[in-house]
Amino acid sequence: MLPLFDLSLQLNNFPMKEAKSELRKIVAFSEKEHDVFIENKKQEIVHFHLQNNPFYRELVGSKNHKIWENLPVLNKQNLQKPLLERLSKNHSLKNSYVNKTSGSSGTPFTFAKDKYCHALTWASNMYRFGWYEIDFNTSYQARFYGIPMNFIGNKKERFKDFLSHRFRFSIFDLSDAVLEGFLNHFRTKKFDYINGYTSSIVLFAKFLQKKNIVLSAICPSLKVCMVTSEMLFEEDKLLLEKQFGIPIVNEYGASELDLIAFQNKEGEWQVNSETLFVEILDENNRDVPNGTSGRIVITSLFNKAHPFIRYDIGDLGILDEKSTLQKPILKQLIGRTNDVAILPSGKKSPGLTFYYVTKSIIEDDGNVKEFLIKQTKIDTFEIEYVSETELNLEQIEKIKKAIEQYLEPNLNFIFIRKKSLERSNRGKLKQFKSML
Repeated sequence: MLPLFDLSLQLNNFPMKEAKSELRKIVAFSEKEHDVFIENKKQEIVHFHLQNNPFYRELVGSKNHKIWENLPVLNKQNLQKPLLERLSKNHSLKNSYVNKTSGSSGTPFTFAKDKYCHALTWASNMYRFGWYEIDFNTSYQARFYGIPMNFIGNKKERFKDFLSHRFRFSIFDLSDAVLEGFLNHFRTKKFDYINGYTSSIVLFAKFLQKKNIVLSAICPSLKVCMVTSEMLFEEDKLLLEKQFGIPIVNEYGASELDLIAFQNKEGEWQVNSETLFVEILDENNRDVPNGTSGRIVITSLFNKAHPFIRYDIGDLGILDEKSTLQKPILKQLIGRTNDVAILPSGKKSPGLTFYYVTKSIIEDDGNVKEFLIKQTKIDTFEIEYVSETELNLEQIEKIKKAIEQYLEPNLNFIFIRKKSLERSNRGKLKQFKSML
Protein backbone atom coordinates (compact mmCIF):
# COMPACT_ATOMS: atom_id res chain seq x y z
CA MET A 1 0.00 0.00 0.00
CA LEU A 2 1.25 3.49 -0.88
CA PRO A 3 2.27 5.39 2.28
CA LEU A 4 -0.47 7.97 1.56
CA PHE A 5 -0.30 9.48 5.02
CA ASP A 6 3.42 10.27 4.87
CA LEU A 7 3.06 11.40 1.25
CA SER A 8 0.23 13.83 2.03
CA LEU A 9 2.36 15.43 4.79
CA GLN A 10 5.43 15.52 2.56
CA LEU A 11 3.40 17.19 -0.25
CA ASN A 12 2.34 19.89 2.23
CA ASN A 13 6.04 20.61 2.84
CA PHE A 14 6.22 18.89 6.22
CA PRO A 15 9.72 17.33 6.21
CA MET A 16 8.70 13.92 7.59
CA LYS A 17 11.93 12.04 6.77
CA GLU A 18 14.10 14.55 8.67
CA ALA A 19 11.63 14.69 11.59
CA LYS A 20 11.47 10.90 11.93
CA SER A 21 15.23 10.66 11.78
CA GLU A 22 15.67 13.32 14.51
CA LEU A 23 13.07 11.66 16.73
CA ARG A 24 14.85 8.29 16.40
CA LYS A 25 18.05 9.99 17.57
CA ILE A 26 16.36 11.61 20.61
CA VAL A 27 14.68 8.34 21.64
CA ALA A 28 18.06 6.56 21.51
CA PHE A 29 19.78 8.98 23.94
CA SER A 30 21.15 7.65 27.21
CA GLU A 31 19.69 9.30 30.33
CA LYS A 32 22.71 11.60 30.62
CA GLU A 33 22.59 12.60 26.93
CA HIS A 34 18.86 13.27 27.25
CA ASP A 35 19.37 15.61 30.23
CA VAL A 36 21.95 17.60 28.22
CA PHE A 37 19.63 17.63 25.18
CA ILE A 38 16.73 19.11 27.23
CA GLU A 39 18.94 21.81 28.79
CA ASN A 40 20.35 22.81 25.39
CA LYS A 41 16.94 22.86 23.68
CA LYS A 42 15.44 25.01 26.47
CA GLN A 43 18.21 27.61 26.15
CA GLU A 44 18.15 27.46 22.36
CA ILE A 45 14.38 28.05 22.04
CA VAL A 46 14.41 30.95 24.53
CA HIS A 47 17.38 32.54 22.76
CA PHE A 48 15.70 32.12 19.36
CA HIS A 49 12.46 33.81 20.43
CA LEU A 50 14.23 36.65 22.27
CA GLN A 51 16.11 37.34 19.03
CA ASN A 52 13.26 36.83 16.56
CA ASN A 53 9.95 37.36 18.33
CA PRO A 54 8.96 40.89 19.48
CA PHE A 55 5.86 39.52 21.27
CA TYR A 56 8.02 37.20 23.41
CA ARG A 57 10.74 39.81 23.94
CA GLU A 58 8.14 42.20 25.35
CA LEU A 59 6.70 39.48 27.59
CA VAL A 60 10.11 38.69 29.11
CA GLY A 61 11.00 42.39 29.47
CA SER A 62 14.02 43.07 31.64
CA LYS A 63 13.87 39.75 33.53
CA ASN A 64 17.10 37.76 33.67
CA HIS A 65 16.33 35.18 30.98
CA LYS A 66 19.43 33.14 31.81
CA ILE A 67 17.59 31.75 34.85
CA TRP A 68 14.79 29.45 33.69
CA GLU A 69 12.60 30.05 36.77
CA ASN A 70 12.62 33.82 36.03
CA LEU A 71 10.98 33.39 32.64
CA PRO A 72 7.31 34.44 32.55
CA VAL A 73 4.60 31.79 32.54
CA LEU A 74 2.58 32.27 29.39
CA ASN A 75 -1.20 31.89 29.66
CA LYS A 76 -4.04 31.70 27.16
CA GLN A 77 -5.05 35.31 27.82
CA ASN A 78 -1.58 36.45 26.67
CA LEU A 79 -2.27 34.70 23.39
CA GLN A 80 -5.61 36.30 22.62
CA LYS A 81 -4.23 38.85 20.22
CA PRO A 82 -3.93 38.57 16.44
CA LEU A 83 -1.58 35.78 15.39
CA LEU A 84 0.39 38.14 13.13
CA GLU A 85 1.47 40.03 16.27
CA ARG A 86 2.80 36.80 17.80
CA LEU A 87 4.72 35.26 14.88
CA SER A 88 8.50 35.11 14.75
CA LYS A 89 10.59 36.87 12.12
CA ASN A 90 10.55 35.12 8.71
CA HIS A 91 7.46 33.13 9.68
CA SER A 92 4.12 33.88 8.05
CA LEU A 93 0.64 32.38 7.79
CA LYS A 94 1.77 30.99 4.42
CA ASN A 95 4.91 29.16 5.51
CA SER A 96 3.62 27.89 8.88
CA TYR A 97 1.03 25.39 10.02
CA VAL A 98 -1.86 27.46 11.42
CA ASN A 99 -4.82 26.15 13.43
CA LYS A 100 -7.25 27.03 16.23
CA THR A 101 -7.45 25.46 19.67
CA SER A 102 -10.74 23.75 20.48
CA GLY A 103 -11.66 26.30 23.15
CA SER A 104 -12.54 23.57 25.66
CA SER A 105 -10.77 25.74 28.23
CA GLY A 106 -13.17 28.56 27.42
CA THR A 107 -10.31 30.57 25.88
CA PRO A 108 -9.85 29.62 22.21
CA PHE A 109 -7.05 31.18 20.15
CA THR A 110 -5.24 30.71 16.83
CA PHE A 111 -1.68 29.36 16.90
CA ALA A 112 1.14 28.55 14.49
CA LYS A 113 3.88 25.91 14.27
CA ASP A 114 6.75 25.98 11.82
CA LYS A 115 6.64 23.12 9.31
CA TYR A 116 9.49 21.19 10.93
CA CYS A 117 7.92 21.39 14.38
CA HIS A 118 4.61 20.12 12.99
CA ALA A 119 6.39 17.27 11.18
CA LEU A 120 7.96 16.32 14.54
CA THR A 121 4.48 16.32 16.12
CA TRP A 122 3.38 13.74 13.56
CA ALA A 123 6.59 11.75 13.99
CA SER A 124 5.99 11.65 17.77
CA ASN A 125 2.36 10.55 17.22
CA MET A 126 3.49 7.78 14.88
CA TYR A 127 6.18 6.64 17.31
CA ARG A 128 3.74 6.32 20.21
CA PHE A 129 0.97 4.64 18.23
CA GLY A 130 3.67 2.26 17.01
CA TRP A 131 3.95 0.90 20.57
CA TYR A 132 0.62 -0.80 19.78
CA GLU A 133 1.55 -1.89 16.23
CA ILE A 134 -0.50 0.89 14.65
CA ASP A 135 0.93 2.37 11.45
CA PHE A 136 -0.80 5.53 10.17
CA ASN A 137 -0.05 4.50 6.57
CA THR A 138 -1.62 1.06 6.70
CA SER A 139 -3.80 0.68 9.82
CA TYR A 140 -7.51 1.44 9.35
CA GLN A 141 -8.93 3.84 11.97
CA ALA A 142 -12.51 4.08 13.26
CA ARG A 143 -12.61 7.76 14.20
CA PHE A 144 -15.15 9.10 16.72
CA TYR A 145 -14.91 12.86 16.18
CA GLY A 146 -16.96 15.89 15.23
CA ILE A 147 -17.00 17.11 11.63
CA PRO A 148 -17.73 20.55 10.10
CA MET A 149 -21.37 20.79 9.00
CA ASN A 150 -20.75 23.20 6.11
CA PHE A 151 -20.31 21.60 2.68
CA ILE A 152 -16.69 22.60 1.95
CA GLY A 153 -15.42 21.95 5.48
CA ASN A 154 -17.16 18.58 5.51
CA LYS A 155 -15.70 17.49 2.14
CA LYS A 156 -12.22 18.67 3.21
CA GLU A 157 -12.32 16.54 6.38
CA ARG A 158 -13.63 13.53 4.46
CA PHE A 159 -10.76 13.87 1.98
CA LYS A 160 -8.27 14.11 4.86
CA ASP A 161 -9.87 10.97 6.32
CA PHE A 162 -9.34 9.18 3.01
CA LEU A 163 -5.63 10.14 2.91
CA SER A 164 -5.23 9.20 6.57
CA HIS A 165 -6.84 5.78 6.10
CA ARG A 166 -9.68 6.38 8.54
CA PHE A 167 -13.48 6.19 8.61
CA ARG A 168 -15.23 8.93 10.59
CA PHE A 169 -18.25 8.40 12.79
CA SER A 170 -19.82 11.82 13.34
CA ILE A 171 -20.69 12.13 17.02
CA PHE A 172 -23.27 14.93 16.98
CA ASP A 173 -26.15 12.46 17.05
CA LEU A 174 -25.61 9.39 19.24
CA SER A 175 -29.15 8.03 19.38
CA ASP A 176 -29.61 4.25 19.38
CA ALA A 177 -30.59 4.20 15.69
CA VAL A 178 -27.35 6.00 14.76
CA LEU A 179 -25.25 3.74 17.03
CA GLU A 180 -26.86 0.73 15.33
CA GLY A 181 -25.50 2.17 12.05
CA PHE A 182 -22.04 2.50 13.67
CA LEU A 183 -22.23 -1.15 14.68
CA ASN A 184 -22.99 -2.24 11.11
CA HIS A 185 -19.79 -0.54 9.91
CA PHE A 186 -17.81 -2.62 12.43
CA ARG A 187 -19.48 -5.74 11.03
CA THR A 188 -18.40 -4.96 7.46
CA LYS A 189 -15.08 -3.07 7.77
CA LYS A 190 -11.69 -4.32 8.94
CA PHE A 191 -10.81 -1.63 11.47
CA ASP A 192 -7.44 -1.92 13.21
CA TYR A 193 -8.08 0.65 15.93
CA ILE A 194 -10.55 3.14 17.39
CA ASN A 195 -9.58 6.74 18.14
CA GLY A 196 -11.68 9.65 19.38
CA TYR A 197 -13.47 11.53 22.13
CA THR A 198 -13.87 9.59 25.36
CA SER A 199 -17.54 10.45 26.04
CA SER A 200 -18.73 9.29 22.59
CA ILE A 201 -16.77 6.06 22.70
CA VAL A 202 -18.12 5.34 26.21
CA LEU A 203 -21.68 5.89 24.93
CA PHE A 204 -21.06 3.41 22.14
CA ALA A 205 -19.77 0.89 24.71
CA LYS A 206 -22.93 1.34 26.80
CA PHE A 207 -24.99 0.67 23.68
CA LEU A 208 -23.00 -2.55 23.09
CA GLN A 209 -23.45 -3.54 26.74
CA LYS A 210 -27.22 -3.21 26.39
CA LYS A 211 -27.13 -5.46 23.30
CA ASN A 212 -24.71 -7.84 25.01
CA ILE A 213 -22.16 -7.52 22.19
CA VAL A 214 -18.35 -7.60 22.46
CA LEU A 215 -17.00 -5.54 19.57
CA SER A 216 -13.88 -7.62 18.88
CA ALA A 217 -16.14 -10.66 18.32
CA ILE A 218 -17.79 -8.98 15.32
CA CYS A 219 -14.69 -7.05 14.20
CA PRO A 220 -11.75 -9.41 14.93
CA SER A 221 -9.21 -7.14 13.19
CA LEU A 222 -9.50 -4.58 16.06
CA LYS A 223 -6.27 -4.28 18.09
CA VAL A 224 -6.59 -1.25 20.38
CA CYS A 225 -8.67 1.82 21.26
CA MET A 226 -7.15 5.26 21.98
CA VAL A 227 -9.37 7.77 23.81
CA THR A 228 -8.58 11.47 23.96
CA SER A 229 -9.75 15.01 24.77
CA GLU A 230 -11.92 14.22 27.79
CA MET A 231 -11.34 12.54 31.15
CA LEU A 232 -11.39 8.73 31.14
CA PHE A 233 -12.71 7.42 34.47
CA GLU A 234 -11.56 4.07 35.81
CA GLU A 235 -15.03 2.47 35.64
CA ASP A 236 -15.46 3.71 32.05
CA LYS A 237 -12.12 2.17 31.16
CA LEU A 238 -13.27 -1.18 32.59
CA LEU A 239 -16.53 -0.92 30.62
CA LEU A 240 -14.61 -0.18 27.39
CA GLU A 241 -12.23 -3.10 27.94
CA LYS A 242 -15.15 -5.43 28.56
CA GLN A 243 -17.34 -4.31 25.63
CA PHE A 244 -14.57 -3.84 23.08
CA GLY A 245 -12.42 -6.81 24.09
CA ILE A 246 -9.18 -4.89 23.33
CA PRO A 247 -6.66 -2.75 25.28
CA ILE A 248 -7.79 0.84 26.02
CA VAL A 249 -5.08 3.49 25.76
CA ASN A 250 -5.46 6.92 27.34
CA GLU A 251 -3.87 9.84 25.51
CA TYR A 252 -3.58 13.47 26.59
CA GLY A 253 -2.62 16.13 24.08
CA ALA A 254 -3.15 19.70 22.94
CA SER A 255 -3.43 20.77 19.32
CA GLU A 256 -1.15 23.77 19.89
CA LEU A 257 1.61 21.52 21.32
CA ASP A 258 1.73 17.80 20.67
CA LEU A 259 0.81 14.56 22.38
CA ILE A 260 1.59 15.42 26.01
CA ALA A 261 1.19 11.99 27.61
CA PHE A 262 0.40 8.57 26.18
CA GLN A 263 -0.21 5.34 28.03
CA ASN A 264 2.68 2.94 27.52
CA LYS A 265 2.55 -0.88 27.48
CA GLU A 266 3.15 -0.94 31.26
CA GLY A 267 -0.04 1.08 31.78
CA GLU A 268 1.85 4.26 32.80
CA TRP A 269 0.97 7.65 31.36
CA GLN A 270 4.34 8.43 29.83
CA VAL A 271 4.98 12.13 29.24
CA ASN A 272 6.46 13.22 25.91
CA SER A 273 10.02 14.28 26.77
CA GLU A 274 11.25 14.28 23.17
CA THR A 275 9.57 17.43 21.84
CA LEU A 276 8.23 18.96 25.08
CA PHE A 277 9.49 19.95 28.52
CA VAL A 278 6.76 19.60 31.16
CA GLU A 279 6.76 21.30 34.56
CA ILE A 280 4.26 21.15 37.43
CA LEU A 281 4.10 24.53 39.18
CA ASP A 282 2.39 26.04 42.24
CA GLU A 283 0.55 29.39 42.21
CA ASN A 284 3.87 31.24 42.62
CA ASN A 285 5.24 29.57 39.49
CA ARG A 286 7.63 27.42 41.51
CA ASP A 287 8.24 23.72 40.83
CA VAL A 288 6.33 21.38 43.13
CA PRO A 289 7.90 18.07 44.21
CA ASN A 290 6.88 14.96 42.24
CA GLY A 291 3.76 13.44 43.77
CA THR A 292 2.23 16.89 44.45
CA SER A 293 -0.50 18.46 42.34
CA GLY A 294 0.03 21.71 40.47
CA ARG A 295 -0.50 23.52 37.18
CA ILE A 296 0.76 21.78 34.06
CA VAL A 297 3.16 24.16 32.30
CA ILE A 298 4.71 23.11 28.99
CA THR A 299 7.53 24.27 26.75
CA SER A 300 7.53 23.32 23.08
CA LEU A 301 11.23 22.70 22.41
CA PHE A 302 11.07 22.99 18.62
CA ASN A 303 8.40 25.56 17.70
CA LYS A 304 10.19 28.54 16.14
CA ALA A 305 7.12 30.08 14.47
CA HIS A 306 5.43 30.84 17.79
CA PRO A 307 6.69 30.78 21.39
CA PHE A 308 5.15 28.21 23.72
CA ILE A 309 7.69 28.65 26.50
CA ARG A 310 6.47 27.85 30.02
CA TYR A 311 2.92 27.79 28.69
CA ASP A 312 0.18 27.18 31.27
CA ILE A 313 -2.18 24.85 29.46
CA GLY A 314 -4.95 25.33 32.04
CA ASP A 315 -4.85 21.80 33.48
CA LEU A 316 -3.89 20.46 36.90
CA GLY A 317 -1.87 17.29 37.29
CA ILE A 318 0.59 15.25 39.34
CA LEU A 319 3.89 13.74 38.17
CA ASP A 320 4.74 10.35 39.62
CA GLU A 321 7.46 10.19 42.28
CA LYS A 322 9.50 7.85 40.09
CA SER A 323 9.59 10.32 37.15
CA THR A 324 12.92 11.23 35.59
CA LEU A 325 13.72 13.97 33.08
CA GLN A 326 13.93 11.34 30.34
CA LYS A 327 10.84 9.40 31.43
CA PRO A 328 8.36 11.58 33.29
CA ILE A 329 5.16 9.74 34.27
CA LEU A 330 1.87 11.59 34.69
CA LYS A 331 0.35 10.03 37.80
CA GLN A 332 -2.92 11.89 37.53
CA LEU A 333 -4.66 14.50 35.41
CA ILE A 334 -6.99 16.31 37.78
CA GLY A 335 -8.86 18.43 35.27
CA ARG A 336 -8.97 22.02 34.15
CA THR A 337 -8.09 24.89 36.45
CA ASN A 338 -11.22 26.78 35.38
CA ASP A 339 -13.59 23.91 36.22
CA VAL A 340 -13.84 24.77 39.88
CA ALA A 341 -17.04 25.14 41.87
CA ILE A 342 -17.05 27.83 44.57
CA LEU A 343 -19.39 26.89 47.40
CA PRO A 344 -21.33 29.10 49.88
CA SER A 345 -18.84 28.28 52.68
CA GLY A 346 -16.02 29.62 50.49
CA LYS A 347 -14.76 26.10 49.84
CA LYS A 348 -13.44 25.48 46.33
CA SER A 349 -14.01 22.11 44.76
CA PRO A 350 -12.99 20.80 41.33
CA GLY A 351 -16.04 20.24 39.14
CA LEU A 352 -14.89 16.65 38.70
CA THR A 353 -15.79 15.95 42.34
CA PHE A 354 -19.48 16.21 41.44
CA TYR A 355 -18.87 14.10 38.43
CA TYR A 356 -17.25 11.30 40.45
CA VAL A 357 -20.03 11.40 43.05
CA THR A 358 -23.00 11.44 40.70
CA LYS A 359 -21.33 8.98 38.35
CA SER A 360 -20.76 6.38 41.04
CA ILE A 361 -24.46 6.47 41.96
CA ILE A 362 -26.02 6.90 38.55
CA GLU A 363 -23.94 4.13 36.95
CA ASP A 364 -25.49 1.31 38.96
CA ASP A 365 -28.23 0.26 36.54
CA GLY A 366 -27.03 1.78 33.25
CA ASN A 367 -30.23 3.86 32.93
CA VAL A 368 -28.43 7.20 32.72
CA LYS A 369 -26.33 7.46 29.53
CA GLU A 370 -24.44 10.69 30.26
CA PHE A 371 -24.80 13.88 32.23
CA LEU A 372 -23.38 17.31 32.75
CA ILE A 373 -23.38 19.56 35.78
CA LYS A 374 -23.82 23.34 35.69
CA GLN A 375 -23.33 25.68 38.62
CA THR A 376 -25.92 28.42 38.07
CA LYS A 377 -25.70 30.15 41.50
CA ILE A 378 -23.33 29.91 44.44
CA ASP A 379 -25.65 27.31 46.05
CA THR A 380 -27.47 25.92 43.00
CA PHE A 381 -26.52 23.26 40.51
CA GLU A 382 -28.35 21.91 37.49
CA ILE A 383 -27.76 18.30 36.57
CA GLU A 384 -28.72 17.63 32.95
CA TYR A 385 -28.92 13.98 32.06
CA VAL A 386 -29.88 11.67 29.20
CA SER A 387 -31.66 8.48 30.29
CA GLU A 388 -34.17 5.83 29.32
CA THR A 389 -36.39 6.58 32.31
CA GLU A 390 -36.54 9.63 34.55
CA LEU A 391 -34.59 9.56 37.83
CA ASN A 392 -36.91 8.74 40.73
CA LEU A 393 -37.01 10.52 44.09
CA GLU A 394 -35.01 7.81 45.80
CA GLN A 395 -32.14 8.14 43.29
CA ILE A 396 -32.22 11.93 43.56
CA GLU A 397 -32.05 11.75 47.36
CA LYS A 398 -29.10 9.38 47.12
CA ILE A 399 -27.21 11.80 44.85
CA LYS A 400 -27.96 14.77 47.15
CA LYS A 401 -26.74 12.84 50.20
CA ALA A 402 -23.50 11.81 48.50
CA ILE A 403 -22.80 15.37 47.34
CA GLU A 404 -23.42 16.70 50.88
CA GLN A 405 -20.93 14.17 52.18
CA TYR A 406 -18.23 15.10 49.65
CA LEU A 407 -18.89 18.85 49.53
CA GLU A 408 -21.20 20.53 52.02
CA PRO A 409 -24.87 20.55 53.06
CA ASN A 410 -27.68 22.94 51.94
CA LEU A 411 -26.91 22.97 48.23
CA ASN A 412 -29.83 22.99 45.77
CA PHE A 413 -30.05 20.63 42.83
CA ILE A 414 -32.30 20.83 39.81
CA PHE A 415 -32.46 17.65 37.72
CA ILE A 416 -33.28 18.14 34.03
CA ARG A 417 -33.79 15.15 31.75
CA LYS A 418 -32.81 15.85 28.13
CA LYS A 419 -32.82 14.00 24.79
CA SER A 420 -29.18 14.94 24.21
CA LEU A 421 -26.53 17.12 25.84
CA GLU A 422 -24.98 20.15 24.22
CA ARG A 423 -21.50 19.54 22.88
CA SER A 424 -18.96 22.04 21.58
CA ASN A 425 -18.87 22.70 17.84
CA ARG A 426 -16.15 20.02 17.69
CA GLY A 427 -18.30 17.48 19.48
CA LYS A 428 -16.60 17.60 22.88
CA LEU A 429 -18.66 17.20 26.03
CA LYS A 430 -17.66 19.55 28.83
CA GLN A 431 -18.73 17.71 31.96
CA PHE A 432 -18.84 20.57 34.42
CA LYS A 433 -19.60 24.22 33.74
CA SER A 434 -19.61 27.08 36.17
CA MET A 435 -21.93 29.88 35.05
CA LEU A 436 -20.77 32.19 37.86
